[in-house]
This record gives sequence, structure tokens and C-alpha cells, in this order.
Amino acid sequence: MKRLALVNDLKLNMKKSGKPMRVMGVRTCESRCLFSGSKGEVCCIEPLHSKPDLKDHPITQFSLLAMASLTKILVIGLKPSLKVWMTFPYGRMDPSSVPLLAWHFVAAHNYVNPMLAFCRGDVVHFLLVKRDESGAIHVTKQKHLHLYYDLINFTWINSRTVVLLDSAEKLHVIDRQTQEELETVEISEVQLVYNSSHFKSLATGGNVSQALALVGEKACYQSISSYGGQIFYLGTKSVYVMMLRSWRERVDHLLKQDCLTEALALAWSFHEGKAKAVVGLSGDASKRKAVVADRMVEILFHYTDRALKKCPDQGKIQVMEQHFQDMVPVIVDYCLLLQRKDLLFSQMYDKLSENSVAKGVFLECLEPYILSDKLVGITPQVMKDLIVHFQDKKLMESVEALIVHMDITSLDIQQVVLMCWENRLYDAMIYVYNRGMNEFISPMEKLFKVIAPPLNAGKTLTDEQVVMGNKLLVYISCCLAGRAYPLGDIPEDLVPLVKNQVFEFLIRLHSAEASPEEEIYPYVRTLLHFDTREFLNVLALTFEDFKNDKQAVEYQQRIVDILLKVMVENSDFTPSQVGCLFTFLARQLAKPDNTLFVNRTLFDQVLEFLCSPDDDSRHSERQQVLLELLQAGGIVQFEESRLIRMAEKAEFYQICEFMYEREHQYDKIIDCYLRDPLREEEVFNYIHNILSIPGHSAEEKQSVWQKAMDHIEELVSLKPCKAAELVATHFSEQIETVIKKLQNQVLLFKFLQSLLDPREGVHVNQELLQLSPCITEQFIELLCQFSPNQVIETLQVLEGYRLEETIQITQKYQLHEVTAYLLEKKGDIHGAFLIMLKRLQSKLQEITHQDTKEDDPSLKDVEDTMVETIALCQRNSHNLNQQQREALWFPLLEAMMAPQKLSSSATPHLHSEALKSLTMQVLNSMAAFIALPSILQRILQDPVYGKGKLGEIQGLILGMLDTFNYEQTLLETTTSLLNQDLHWSLCNLRASVTRGLNPKQDYCSICLQQYKRRQEMDDEIIVFSCGHLYHSFCLQNKECTIEIEGQTRWTCYKCSSSNKVGKLSENSSEVTKGRITPSQVKMSPSCHPSKGDPAVKKATSEPVLDPQQIQAFDRLCRLYRGSSRLALLTELSQSRGSENYRPFGGSQSDPAFSSIFQNENFQLQLIPPPVTED
Repeated sequence: MKRLALVNDLKLNMKKSGKPMRVMGVRTCESRCLFSGSKGEVCCIEPLHSKPDLKDHPITQFSLLAMASLTKILVIGLKPSLKVWMTFPYGRMDPSSVPLLAWHFVAAHNYVNPMLAFCRGDVVHFLLVKRDESGAIHVTKQKHLHLYYDLINFTWINSRTVVLLDSAEKLHVIDRQTQEELETVEISEVQLVYNSSHFKSLATGGNVSQALALVGEKACYQSISSYGGQIFYLGTKSVYVMMLRSWRERVDHLLKQDCLTEALALAWSFHEGKAKAVVGLSGDASKRKAVVADRMVEILFHYTDRALKKCPDQGKIQVMEQHFQDMVPVIVDYCLLLQRKDLLFSQMYDKLSENSVAKGVFLECLEPYILSDKLVGITPQVMKDLIVHFQDKKLMESVEALIVHMDITSLDIQQVVLMCWENRLYDAMIYVYNRGMNEFISPMEKLFKVIAPPLNAGKTLTDEQVVMGNKLLVYISCCLAGRAYPLGDIPEDLVPLVKNQVFEFLIRLHSAEASPEEEIYPYVRTLLHFDTREFLNVLALTFEDFKNDKQAVEYQQRIVDILLKVMVENSDFTPSQVGCLFTFLARQLAKPDNTLFVNRTLFDQVLEFLCSPDDDSRHSERQQVLLELLQAGGIVQFEESRLIRMAEKAEFYQICEFMYEREHQYDKIIDCYLRDPLREEEVFNYIHNILSIPGHSAEEKQSVWQKAMDHIEELVSLKPCKAAELVATHFSEQIETVIKKLQNQVLLFKFLQSLLDPREGVHVNQELLQLSPCITEQFIELLCQFSPNQVIETLQVLEGYRLEETIQITQKYQLHEVTAYLLEKKGDIHGAFLIMLKRLQSKLQEITHQDTKEDDPSLKDVEDTMVETIALCQRNSHNLNQQQREALWFPLLEAMMAPQKLSSSATPHLHSEALKSLTMQVLNSMAAFIALPSILQRILQDPVYGKGKLGEIQGLILGMLDTFNYEQTLLETTTSLLNQDLHWSLCNLRASVTRGLNPKQDYCSICLQQYKRRQEMDDEIIVFSCGHLYHSFCLQNKECTIEIEGQTRWTCYKCSSSNKVGKLSENSSEVTKGRITPSQVKMSPSCHPSKGDPAVKKATSEPVLDPQQIQAFDRLCRLYRGSSRLALLTELSQSRGSENYRPFGGSQSDPAFSSIFQNENFQLQLIPPPVTED
């Protein structure tokens, strides 16, 4: 017999041996080299073994062999001749990971074919091998498996389950199709034997490559084997066998742990075929389900016994109820899932009935299944117990919901009807009558007897009676439509009979037990009084269903005649109810296949009734009823001219609008809106729609606009904003015409305010208006007349006015503050200041020459005027020189000090203290713009204080000195903070630049060889800030260099290759910005470079920032972008050396000097910024 052997020798050559011979009594064989180690070192080989039942599989004749080298895998066919069917490279992976191979036959697309699983690292690839009709082998990739751990072994348990062993010696059971991890087991106690010594070839002196030796650290190929669903692990002390439990063992394991609920859930997953890693279930699906179902029934009996035994004997009833509420639903759920109602309502129910609490919980568990129609057939005993239980617990709503979902033929009908009527379960009562006795009229008679008497007597119905009436209407609608109440359908053979019975019942002349006073057609009358609209809607739906039925057509005409007779000849109905009837009739008559006949004079009578001018009650109701009648098609029943006259007489403006719109008389509709107090504000939207929406002719639009112009004063008085928006949107070129039409000045003011003031909320584009300045100035003049307090605020947001003309207007109405504002805006700062100063002086004279109280409002006027004057000076002092500033501030100071000169120290003025406080406020404000010596000199030059009266202004001078001390302290604190801030920034920058680099690995990321064992001594090592390490020769081969200004800059190969190729060239243009150039450290190949190495000195003497460091420096610069630190320190140093220097004021010698601290954008960043991470 010819045998075949595959050998992997110590030189890593694959050999095939065959043709056994006997030479000198020794068995030997010939061998042939299949794969030389020069093409790659083979770590693992895996032949395809077939089970006896698959020995005739067509692919077995190829003798397939899978081999895994350090860089790729190969699938080779040894028969009939040697052929490589597939090669697959690994790609990027960890060089220390172990290559793994495993074959198994799997069922895919109704065929059984071998599948090869291979991996190296944390990704498992699956390859399906098939043979086509031509005899060639095809290998197709399947869904691969991504893991979060490094594998050292891969084993098939069956075609759907695999067992993986990671480098931490943890077993992972995985479902191949769903890639779900089913279980994890720790096997470190096995003390697995590794094949490291063989892979490193320690016996022969270690003559293998470093890469293979690195793989050998985790190799355990010969220590793990599988056979027949079992996995054998070779440990240092013993051999361990592991296998999957069968489905019974898994269920029994949970039962032993007293986890009955989990055991039932697991068994149900076996029953439904959703469980993973199933062992021990064979046969077709029905047979498997039957076996599992039998086991589940056994568990359910055990579960029921346990629920009864574990019930607490003592304690509150709530504790017992909670116990059974946790356990009984599980029994009900699984019995119904297994479709074992016989078991549920016999043995299970008998067991649970032994405990009254368990019995109640069991009956309550049935409710959701009955309501969802999942449980239809219930035994009579259980049904009776169910109704009695809910009735005892006063859950009558639940009883009603259950009855309408149950088959009640096995119950006592009379008893159930009596119970329903006593407990007001009307839906259940109707259901029992219909389903139990096929009786459809009796429920209506019982309900009519309750609601008819109060309606006929004109009384208000109770809430319960209203509910009964609504149910009656819905029930009639269902019967006439062929639907069962409250759900389902009436049997088809009973539908015509039910419809006829209901119609005959409704149109009865008298009821069965009629009294002599009863009016004719009591049932129709009762329904009309109850809810006219809904009853007519029911009839309308019924008429739609009976188009082709002759008998139904007769019923329609008959019931229409009855409706007219009942409502028209009776004055008990309101206009709304009569209108509903004729709206219903108009809709029926407007149908193309109408067969009804109604006398036209009846419509005229209704029109007279609704438009009666003698009756002012229910005006809106009568108008709405008539409008619905016309919209439903009833307009063909009236003469239009007569209808319009009567509508105008009755002030039915919506009716007039409806008629005018039919005749395209849109201008007359504007009058309808203006006369209708309820809709007058809607006129603006109507005009806008007519003028904007296409479809209207130019003549119609012109007539509408002309009508709007005729009523422009009414529109403005109604809503000025809407009127202005309407004019600006559609006729902006006729604004002057509109202004001329507005003779009332108040209306003109409101119109212009809405048109020009953007604060009014009118959406008007001022650029498109192109109004002349005269209109704006006319509005300003009206504003000065009617609202002088809002002139300044309006001028701040207003545009398009001329300053000279506006100043004349404000002067005309003596609005001095407004005039000053306009002069300031014009650029005449001095003129504006003089006006404000004159106004301040007049206010001061008022309080000086009059005896006023301390809380007199005139003092408040002085303070407000002074604050406004100070604000004027502060706004403009930045743009003035020193002389111009003094021309503003000193007259203001003299004006405030003048009243104090007049009052003597013996008899001080009543407001002297308040005036001193205001004067101090002026001094503090001007100190920011006028030098302190200049202020003191100006005060001392005053003749009054130059003659020994300094005591009167002692407080002012001391206040100025306190301000100076405060500013000096603030200046010193600011200087200290700036110095500390600058020191912190420089320290942080120095720490970022001088930070060392730590490589992530000790081998080159390109050639995967350790830099210590590299033989080329002239090669250098380059370490990047990202942690990757390379030989400079390897980087040069990958073209990872950039020449910039004659210097070579290196880029990380791994980081740059993970991005797009085009991004490298794009970023290369940004090297000068510091975003690409990596930090590079060059050293000699030796592990410990000598101190005298010139290469090391060169590398250390030319430090280069890496991208993270440069990015941190840029962020630091952006964070402190602003005034120059050197300029700040220079100016602060001047303040210490010059007595006359004021950082927050101007210089006396140079009027044009501007300090950094006077810049509006100057900011102090006193809080240190967050520490930047590299």
C-alpha cells in the first residue's frame, strides 16, 4: 500500500516521501523537496483530512495541503501533480504573532465543502474551497473575524463553533456565523507546553532567523490537538481534555444550580433553533422540537411544584401575591408557547388552584393573552372562574374587555346580560346579545329607554347618559356598515338582515310601549336631539354603502322625508341643527348619482329662517350654518342676487365674501372684512394674497389696490405696522401719495413710525424703498411733537436724514439734548458740549437760587445732565489733543464748582455735600484724560482759591491723591503679574522643547530587525516623537525624506503611509510652518554610543522641534497674541523712572502721545492659561 508523508526538516524545507523500499533490512523511502526555506520559513502545515463519510468527496483526490510561512499562506495540491492553488499574504501584523491553520468541512449553499481558517495576530480569515465542473479549485473569501486579543491556537469543534486560545491562556468559544463569544475559560492552571526550544533550534545552535525565533516564543502547535469534538491540551504535569456539553447537560447544569427560569429560556432557544454551540440534538426540526418540548414539560411540572412549596406560609398577603406574580406568568407563557393549552387548563390549573392566591394570579395572567386574541379557546370552568374573580375584585372594566374577546356560548347568557346591565358594561351587553343570541334590536331598545325621556323633556343628560348615547350611535353605524360591535365583522349571511332590521327599527312610527303623548318617529327624533351632526354623518356613511341596492334607495328617500317632517315642522330644533340637516341634504343632492327628491321651497324657508333680521341671537352660529350649506353644494338651490341681499341685510359678511369671490368681485370683499369686527385684522393678509398670488388679472389687482387706498385711514388706524408693510411691499413708489391721503397727523405719525423705525418689527427693506430725506425729516418733526422722549433713541437707528435740516427741527422744538447729539454726530464736539454745559448751568442755577428739599427732583436732573455731559467728553477725548481736552473738561469742572464758591462756609447751601460729591465724580472722570498737575494748577490759579481758601476744596484734593495712590498700587500689581506670566510662559516653552523621546519598540518598523543586531555600522538610528524607530537606510529606501533649504528632513513611514499619498505632498508645502518636520535623534548602531562620537555631538547640537512641540508653541503664541510684552515692560519701566508719567493719562509734553494702556483693545490676561499637552 502506498503511503504519503510530509516532513518539515530542520532546514525548514518541505519534503514529500513515498515509494517505501527495504535496503539491507532497513525501511527507507524516496523524498522530494516541495518548498525550500530560501523562499520563506514554514511554521505550520495542515493537510486536509476527510471523515469516512466524506472520503468520496471530489476534492479529496487533490490531497490539499495548507502551509503558513512568516509572510503568507499557501494552498497546495499534491495530486495528481504538485500545484499551488492559492497564496495569501498576511499584510501588516505583529512580528511576534503565531501563524495558525485549521481545516473543516462546512455546509454552505446546500453543499458541503472544506473551509480553511487561518490567522496571524487578531484577525481570523475564512476561505471556502470548492471544485467547479471543469475540475479546477476555487478559493473564495468569507466573512473574517476581528478579535481584541492575540491568538496562539485555533480549533474547530464543529462546523459552527470554534475554540480560540489567546496569548494570555484564555479559551474563547465563538459561534462562527454570528461571531458571538459564547464563553471564556481561564486555563492557566493547565501549564501548557510551548515549542519555543524547537523553533529557536537550540539543539543545533540556534541556526534560525530572528523572525522565526520571535514567533517561537508563543508557538504551541504540538501541544494541542482535537478529535471527535474533543480538544486535548498537553500540560507540564498532565493532559487535559475539554469538550462542549450536550444540550441536556447544559439544561441540567442550570437545574442543579436551581436556575429554573434560565433553564426554561435555554431549552426554548433549543426548541426554536436559536441556541449556539448545540451538541446532541439530531434529526429533522419537528423531531428536535418534540424532544425539547418533552423536556420543557418536565421542567414546568417541577417549576410548578417548586412555586407552591417555596410560597411563604406566613406574612402579608402582598408577599404571597408578589411571589406568585414572579413565578406563575412563566408557567402560562411557556405552556402557550408550546401550544399546550390542555396542560395549562388541566394539570397546571388544578395544581395552582390548591392555593387561592396562586389561582387568582393565574387568572389575571390570562388577561393580556385574551385581549390580544392569542388565547381563544378556554374551558367553561376556567372562563367562569375568570369572570367571578374579576367581579369579586371590582375590576368591571377588565371584565367587559375580556367578555368581548371570549366565546360566551358556554356561559349563562341571561346571567351575564344581567351582570353587564347592573354594572353598566354596555359594550359587553351588546356583544352578548349579538354573539350569544343573534339579537341586534334589543340592545338599542334598552339604550333608547334610558336616554329618550330626559331628551324629550328638554333636560340635560348626565355623563353616563351621554356615554350611552354615543355608544348607541356607534352601534347603529356598525350595524348599517356590516361590522360587529365593538370589534370584528357580522357574518356575511346576516348582514342584509341586520341592516333591514335596524332601518325598520329607526323609522318606526311609535315605540313598542308608546304612551298617548308620544310624538311620531320617536327614535329618529331622539337621535336628532341627542347629536344631530353625528346622526346625519352616520346616515351619510350608510348612503355611501347602499348605492346599488334598490331597497336601500327606498329607505334613503323614506328617512329623508321623515327627517324633514320631524325638523321642519317642529320648532324645538336650533338653527344649527336645522342647518346641519339641509347641509346634509345639499351634499346628497349635489352627488352625480343622486336619487333623492327635496322640495326647493324648503331651502327658501331655511334661508328665511337663518337670515331673519328680527332675531339677533346666535348670529355667528346661523352664519356658519348657512356657509356650510352653501359650500356643500346648496348654492344651486338659491337665487344668488336674493341670497346676497339677505346676507347683507343680516350682516353675514362671510356669506357675502363667498358670493363675491364666486363673481371675482375682490374689491367688495375688502368692505366685508372692514365691516366684520371679528375679522377686520385679516384684511391685510387678504389684500397681500390677492396682490401676490398669481392667477388674478391686472384689473382685479388694480381694483383691490384702489379700494385699499380709499380706506387707507381705516387700515392705518386698525394696524399701522401691517398697513406700512403692505404699502412698502407692493407700492413702494406711491408712498408719497399715501402720505398725502393721511390728513390726520397722528395717523401719519404712526404710519411713518412703522415704515421707518426698524424697532417696530416691520419687515421692510429700507434700501429698496429709496425714500427722500424730506419724508424722514417729516417723521422726525412729528416725533418731536408727539414723542419727544424717544427722539434720540430713534435717531440712533434711523438713516436717510440730513443733519443740518434735522438740527433746525430740533432747535425749533427746543430739544437741546437731541441738538447736542446731532452736533456731536456732525463733528462739532465743542458746539455740542456748549449746549450741554449751558443746560447744566441752568439746572445748577435753579437749585442754587431756590430753597428746595433734599429729595427735590431738580437735583436728580442736575446729576443726569452732568452724567450725560461727562459721557460726551469721555466719548470724544480719545480723538482730541491735550489742549482740546482741557477746553472740554475745565469748563465743566468750573461749572460744577461755581455754586460752591457762592456758598460760604458759615452758611453752606442745602445741596453743598451733594454738589461736592458730583464735583468729585467729574474730577475722577477727567483724571483719565488730564494730567493731575494740570488739574491742581488750574484749581490753584483760580482767584478764589489762590487767596487762602484751599480749605474749602481740601476734600477734593485729598480725593484726587487717594485716586493717585490707588492707581500706583494697581500699576505695581499689574507689573508683577505680567513678569510672573512671562516667566511661566518661557518655562513652559523650554520644557516642551527639551522633552526627550521614548521609542515604542527596539526594532526597525520597516525591516523588523532589532537595531542592536544590525551589521551595517555606518547606518544611523532615527527615532520620531510618535515612538517609531527606523534605520536611516530603510527610510531612504521608502523615500521618506524632504529637502528644505539644503537640509534633509525625515518623515515617519508608518504615520505618513496611513494617510493618503497626496496628503504628504500637500503637507510638504507646510514644513516651514512647523507641521510636518518630525523630531529626529541620530545615534550610532551600538547600544551605548561614546561621548566623543561626532555624530552624536552633531545631533545634540542641532535640536529640531517635532510637530507636536511646534503645534504647542503656535497655540501658546496665539493664546498670548496682543500687545508686545517688551512694549508693556518698557512702558512700565518708564513709569518708575518718570514722576510725570501717567499710564492711564496723556503726556504733557507730547499731546499726540497715546499709551498702550489707553488702547480700547488692551486686555490683561491675569489667569494663567491651561498647561498644553505635547
